[in-house]
Amino acid sequence: MSASVSFTVPTPTGPRQLTVSYAREGDGEPLLLLHGIGHHRQAWDPVIPVLAKERDVIAVDLPGFGESPALPDGLPHDLPTMTTVLTALCEALGVERPHVAGNSLGGLLALELGRAGRVRSVTALSPAGFWSEAERRYAFGVLLTMRQIARRTPSSVVERLAPSAVGRTLLTSTIYARPARRAPEAVIAETRALAHAEGFSETLRSGRGVRFSEDVPGLPVTVAWGSRDRLLVPRQGVRAKTVIPRARLVRLPGCGHVPMNDDPALVARVLLDGSR
Repeated sequence: MSASVSFTVPTPTGPRQLTVSYAREGDGEPLLLLHGIGHHRQAWDPVIPVLAKERDVIAVDLPGFGESPALPDGLPHDLPTMTTVLTALCEALGVERPHVAGNSLGGLLALELGRAGRVRSVTALSPAGFWSEAERRYAFGVLLTMRQIARRTPSSVVERLAPSAVGRTLLTSTIYARPARRAPEAVIAETRALAHAEGFSETLRSGRGVRFSEDVPGLPVTVAWGSRDRLLVPRQGVRAKTVIPRARLVRLPGCGHVPMNDDPALVARVLLDGSR
């Protein structure tokens, strides 16, 4: 069920209020789900029914994405700010040190929450931040192109393309290895989410100098990578294992950058195993 919560976060100029949209389902230990840049919490829909049988699942629209407003003026969409925001969000929801799983940008945020000791386990699916400079420039170029296409394509055209497998492939093959499996209405919604994401430009700008280079000690970490990830290539998973030596590195055969739709059963199992 969709809901929203308002809370304050400390800033150098005093407390600021913001609102975050989320959906919560299931019972058990809390599991916070964080999506990638330009996406929205519905990216997790294919795996939530399985996860909710064993976890209190909280899927979040990050500030400036989905139904969550952008951060107030003066608050940058960077790692320190987002760590503070997500910590305050958990407090507002009455959740203490949840498990956390994230994809892409969400994976980077999950690892940062783990490094800060705010969570009890981390599962990162194709997390950002383990790129070379050339790989980062390539990924950012692809993301900007996707954003421009989403903004320039009329809604009527998206709605005509989405019902066919070929149309869904044209719209989403950059992030899905099996785009034809994505439901037409989901493709329409996520194309609109990318086009209207208020936080996209600021978040991408903040990521230019990001390189995750510190270990995440003291808690279980799983890093999983799709074998057909075309945005953040799989060799970046090897770098992640070098930076976080105790991490469990998992290969997701046949999966793309957003693997939850490509193989929901496999991804759900990886998330549940990572949060045990």
